[in-house]
Amino acid sequence: MKYDYLIVGAGLFGAVFANRMREAGRTCLVIDRRGTLAGNIYTKEEAGIQVHKYGAHIFHTSNKRVWEYIQQFAEFNHYINSPVAVYKDELYNLPFNMNTFSKMWGVRTPAEAREKIAGQIAGLHIENPANLEEQALSLAGPDVYEKLIKGYTEKQWGRDCKDLPAFIIKRLPLRFVYDNNYFTDPYQGIPKGGYTRIVEKLLGDTPVRLGISYHEFLKENGQKGDAGDSFGKTLYTGMIDEYFNYCLGELQYRSLRFEEEVIPGCDNYQGNAVVNYTEREVPYTRIIEHKHFEFGTQADTVITREYPAEWKRGDEPYYPVNDELNNALYERYRRMAEKEENVLFGGRLGLYRYMDMDKVIEAAISLAESEQ
Repeated sequence: MKYDYLIVGAGLFGAVFANRMREAGRTCLVIDRRGTLAGNIYTKEEAGIQVHKYGAHIFHTSNKRVWEYIQQFAEFNHYINSPVAVYKDELYNLPFNMNTFSKMWGVRTPAEAREKIAGQIAGLHIENPANLEEQALSLAGPDVYEKLIKGYTEKQWGRDCKDLPAFIIKRLPLRFVYDNNYFTDPYQGIPKGGYTRIVEKLLGDTPVRLGISYHEFLKENGQKGDAGDSFGKTLYTGMIDEYFNYCLGELQYRSLRFEEEVIPGCDNYQGNAVVNYTEREVPYTRIIEHKHFEFGTQADTVITREYPAEWKRGDEPYYPVNDELNNALYERYRRMAEKEENVLFGGRLGLYRYMDMDKVIEAAISLAESEQ
């Protein structure tokens, strides 16, 4: 059978693109190396709870068009992301706001908090930050940095803050209001029933093959599908360096390991969906209690501890390491990609940049429109 598009990746980007192209009367075949749909936003029901299997995903956007589009495929609740940070035996609200500052210093007014931070920064005499540590200190002062930034960042990146470039932290969300809403976007929530259902509805009757990688598919069907199915174009949402068989070298990524635990008879483990652990000595960065995303009242609960890890081939790449060296290498791959006939690249791995879900949807719709 001839398809207009082979879509490599059944995640959000590929599913939105398939949906828009199907609406335009085009035919698509979707493949994915995983055995499940939805990529990293895959959710699965366990103990009556929608579990975010590959990390917490909270939908938020300022783009009304994206919000209206995604609501065609799910009803969203009114969940507000308000994470809590644990440092030793202390609890702090995130993002850094007046609740944080009041707990840390006993201050009550924005003026007192600003004065405290300004005084700490002034005493450091950092004019040109040479690394991430100096950049963070120059923005928030040593108290916020030591308790809430340093250990978490070093775990996330697997490197000392002094060895990380300053540009990783261009600014810090210091908010001088008593508001724990992490996002400032007007549209926010969690889809009732999980994200997998959204992808299922996006794909509709589009044929999907799971459990097969792109290169395995090519071996099976020939380079252009001439031994079986054939395709007008390919949308590739996997790692761009893998597409080219790492011919210019490997791009760097950070990976994650998830340790899931079902706790029978516990209806509330930590009182919040997201709790960050900011000490470097605690090996995981955060614990997710999934039931709180949908205000669950189940008798049991499910938690997931997230452990950052260095990426190596065969691991799942979660975060591109967008430093100068890797960005330069990606640019060389991007120039190669431009010369690939009838091949499109998309998604966080195909474009080698971290993308929130709304930006993924926006980019996929834009690419689909450019194809019509």
